[in-house]
Amino acid sequence: MNAVRQLYEINKQRSTRPYIGRGSHSVRCADCRLPPLKCICHLRPMPEASVQIILLMYQGEVFKPSNSGWLIGDVVAQTSAYQWSRTDVDPTLLSQLNAPDVQPFVVFPGDYAESERAVFEHVPALPNHKQPLFVLLDGSWREARKMFRKSAYLNEFPLLSFNPSEMSRFALRKASHDYQLATAEVAARVLDVAGWSNEGVRLDAWFDVYNQASLSEARRIRDHQ
Repeated sequence: MNAVRQLYEINKQRSTRPYIGRGSHSVRCADCRLPPLKCICHLRPMPEASVQIILLMYQGEVFKPSNSGWLIGDVVAQTSAYQWSRTDVDPTLLSQLNAPDVQPFVVFPGDYAESERAVFEHVPALPNHKQPLFVLLDGSWREARKMFRKSAYLNEFPLLSFNPSEMSRFALRKASHDYQLATAEVAARVLDVAGWSNEGVRLDAWFDVYNQASLSEARRIRDHQ
């Protein structure tokens, strides 16, 4: 099961009240989060990428139908998803971050880094026994900045920072700035700069399939209002 879907099921069982938000009242496929007539599950790619990605998801983000982090687990086999917390940190997350065979990189704009923190635009050469592990902060831009500021357990890791050359294609959410990308778009750029460009292309294509199906449904709803 997709790592984000697993986190969704865990949080659903723990939740004391149902999530109420945009799109929460619609009947949706449990896997692709689209209405049955727009279901794209038959188009889902097989996860293949060997790179490791961690999604740290802000409270409530996993329940949002518009969350694009779900798409990453459909392409990147080694995707893990955790509920973000400033103080009550999942021990499995800490264990994964501190495994001896990985080098974590927090994916975030370098402009927000302290002067002593290492910032890379491309993944540097690593010792043979280490593989890169990318940490993505999944939430709105305001929430992502909060996670970045208040996650002391991430402070020791370098940043992977890049300036996107294209505007976001995401139809379901309006960013405060044109060049703030959806989480899946960020992950595709990460795969590209880290040397997994084929997987980056596959994730971009899968994001486009989801984006177009979502846009089609939004237009259908608008036309029937």
